[in-house]
Amino acid sequence: MDTKAPLTETPMLDTLLNYLVAMARTVESAMNRALDAIVSLDDPRTAALPGEVFLLEPRINEMEIVIDEQAIRLLRQGALPEEELRLIVAGLKLNNDLERIGDLAVNLAERVVSLREMPGVEAPEELSRMVSAVRAMVSQSLGALISRNVEMASKVLESDDVVDQYRDRIFERQLRRMADEPQSVSSGLQFVLATRHLERIADHATNIAEDIIFWVRGLDVRHGRALTVRFAQEA
Repeated sequence: MDTKAPLTETPMLDTLLNYLVAMARTVESAMNRALDAIVSLDDPRTAALPGEVFLLEPRINEMEIVIDEQAIRLLRQGALPEEELRLIVAGLKLNNDLERIGDLAVNLAERVVSLREMPGVEAPEELSRMVSAVRAMVSQSLGALISRNVEMASKVLESDDVVDQYRDRIFERQLRRMADEPQSVSSGLQFVLATRHLERIADHATNIAEDIIFWVRGLDVRHGRALTVRFAQEA
């Protein structure tokens, strides 16, 4: 079964794709720095990472504008084939999700800065595993974008529940700890916010995977809609 979209033959579409790939790599770089920082709060080697995330944010914002402008130029051509229209529509949505992941990386870096200023901070037991799950989802979704691979995108959709479970467990344990240890309230709130940022990054990775499936197959699988049936029919 062919799970990859054919390469376009339109230079302007190729430019749009190249912009999206460049933005995806920049966003992933910012996110990975934020993830490395949150799981290594007491490591002096990661102290500079939040600042690096902040420096990448303006570049990501500028790339978002450039991609929107390129997509609008393509739409103005009119009478485009269905596949090209799908790419443009998906590209606009991908652009928004990528920018939001960049914003969330900044939010996460801000949590790191706050936590580093607090003495004796102890990270939640499952935080590193949640971070690994989120990192894998984003890596797979961006890999699916670069390779136009539906199978890879579909694997991302299967992982979202795992991240939600980590979020819920960490949230519940932090609430109990804050109730038992009032001195941990400040750090506990920061970790609760961090897990929320991580969960939202995973949501945007899921959105990216759904948009790739729409682009390649023309299939709307949001909220799990029609995914299993359609893939079974085409297997």
